Amino acid sequence: MTGLRGVVAPAALIATLLAACLAGGCDSRQRKATPLSGFTAPFVFGRFSVPADNPLSQESVELGRRLFYDPRLSASGKVSCSTCHIQHLAFTDGRATSLVVPGKPLAFNSMSLANLMWGPQHFFWNGRVATLEDQALVPIQQQNEMAQDLGRLIADLSKDATYREMFETAYGEVSATALGRALASFERTLISSHSRYDQFLRGEVALTSREELGRKLFMAHPDVKVSLRGANCIDCHSQFVTSGFSARYDGFSNNGLDDEEHLQPGLQTATGNPAHRGLFKVPSLRNIALTGPYMHDGRFKTLEEVLNHYDSGIKNSSTLSPLIVEANNGGAAKAERISLNLTATEKAAIIAFLHTLTDHDFVTAERFSDPFAPK
Repeated sequence: MTGLRGVVAPAALIATLLAACLAGGCDSRQRKATPLSGFTAPFVFGRFSVPADNPLSQESVELGRRLFYDPRLSASGKVSCSTCHIQHLAFTDGRATSLVVPGKPLAFNSMSLANLMWGPQHFFWNGRVATLEDQALVPIQQQNEMAQDLGRLIADLSKDATYREMFETAYGEVSATALGRALASFERTLISSHSRYDQFLRGEVALTSREELGRKLFMAHPDVKVSLRGANCIDCHSQFVTSGFSARYDGFSNNGLDDEEHLQPGLQTATGNPAHRGLFKVPSLRNIALTGPYMHDGRFKTLEEVLNHYDSGIKNSSTLSPLIVEANNGGAAKAERISLNLTATEKAAIIAFLHTLTDHDFVTAERFSDPFAPK
């Protein structure tokens, strides 16, 4: 499907389904799948795309939701996708780095799963996977995560009458490919767009004076020549979606966490390019007040610590983002070190604005919740 602005029209979804069938992507059983009704996407988030070979349908999303919460996807039968992506925490887990095998913490912080159709379309902190379909299958097979054998899992799911019917209706068969596609379909529906900030954008509410100051600082790159103060957030966290930019690798950045000696591989893992050493995916700030600890390794516990890092904790290195280097509200008089030189009032305002990005509907919506939970 090509990117659509605003509401995704059922006609477009039907056309995509038919195109996939004509291309050999489905059989007579798969034609039972029905377009996803009531699916909308905020036009201010910009363009997005859904793979032609995995169109959104009622059945694929329902199947993906069930799989997302099913611990049978792990070898132990105790770990599901939702173990590290908890709805009331905006699909994070509250840990610095995830821990699914006792005594073996993972290297990275669990990322929020909100608004995955926008922002960098390379997944995981180091961008090592290019599609949501592939991303969904990686943790299932990782030995320090779910440690499941895909062949064994597919055989097990094939014996379950409920799963067999759901897979056949949505995709025509029970297979690893269909498993990845179903999980990706559910994840694409995890759209967060009803925060106070969204309501402000729609003209439904007004921000407080402190929140409005924070919004203006968030959106501005400082320019002392015209007395424009700014927090520089917008340079990496693109407006409205507040995630990294989607073009090429523009959504990855070295944000000054480590000096040259201690830089981690980051995006270089995926590209092999030394210029990408120390660059990590810029996450969405949607629901940021719920998703701590912060950064790829969870090193900061609070939003105050995050802001202090950008204000006065930047460490220089060869791949440090020039946008961070240039951002200084102090001008030439305070250019001896990298610093935003924000005031305490400005910091408090920025944090107040970040709290307006919390979407209470998103973290409580039944359509995203555990289908196995007692009603």
